[in-house]
Amino acid sequence: MGSPSGPPFDPDDPDRARRERDTEPIPRIDPDDGPGYGSGARLSDGPSFSDDAGYGDGPGYAGEGRSGRSWVRDPEAGYLRPEISEEELAGLRADASGATPRRVLPLEDEPSSLVARYLFPTERYRGEWKRHWVHLVTPIIIGVAATFVLGYLSGFLAGQDVGALTTIAVLLWFAVMGWVAWRVADWWYDRFILTNKRVMVVNGIITRRVAMMPLVRVTDMKYEQTPAGRALNYGTFVLESAGQEQALREVKNLPNPNELYLRVVEEMYEPQAVEARLGKEQDEAKADDGA
Repeated sequence: MGSPSGPPFDPDDPDRARRERDTEPIPRIDPDDGPGYGSGARLSDGPSFSDDAGYGDGPGYAGEGRSGRSWVRDPEAGYLRPEISEEELAGLRADASGATPRRVLPLEDEPSSLVARYLFPTERYRGEWKRHWVHLVTPIIIGVAATFVLGYLSGFLAGQDVGALTTIAVLLWFAVMGWVAWRVADWWYDRFILTNKRVMVVNGIITRRVAMMPLVRVTDMKYEQTPAGRALNYGTFVLESAGQEQALREVKNLPNPNELYLRVVEEMYEPQAVEARLGKEQDEAKADDGA
């Protein structure tokens, strides 16, 4: 008979323990023993390790990540979310004196009809924002100046009995005011949109322009504020994506830049915490309605 394949058994082999460890069976989840992690899921055929465990952290157990946070299944939404304690949420709420270390921008329950057409069904809407009113300062100043100058000019020309020039001055004023109205309408339809998957900018009245960037592609994001921006609470957002040219890179004159920056960063790095907080807020709103 032939000799068995493989190296001979050596009790002093230093790599023997490593090879035996590497050939341990992969844990399997029993689908009949609970809906998922954190709900009594049973691992069979091997030791239990968590995907969240890191070097030096020791083995992770089902229902806990590297930070020790437990996960629960949302029965209505059908997905897992981290369990956020009241102490953790306390930092997001105002205390008795009305002070809070961090502001959280209010979110609309549903997107406007202007934005809803650009969202797909599995996308979770986080909010939309128009640009700061400072975006309209230039057209408003031009409109006010044109009113005074052309009004005075048309009155002066009417006294000089030159009706043609008076008509031209009035038509010129209508043209300037039409341009101002166009800029105001363009500001109204210009929206910055955040979802759990991407950021978008939608603008244009006749010709619509939609620019977007997936959150997973954003490699760097910052906002800049001039002295006037700090006084009036607006800023410019700059987004980078792996050093590539993109349609959405610089978004000017966004309101509440610090709060909006925190909102986008939280959506990028802690999406589960966002889902947990919003779910808790919805539960509290339902409880208030029921009361």
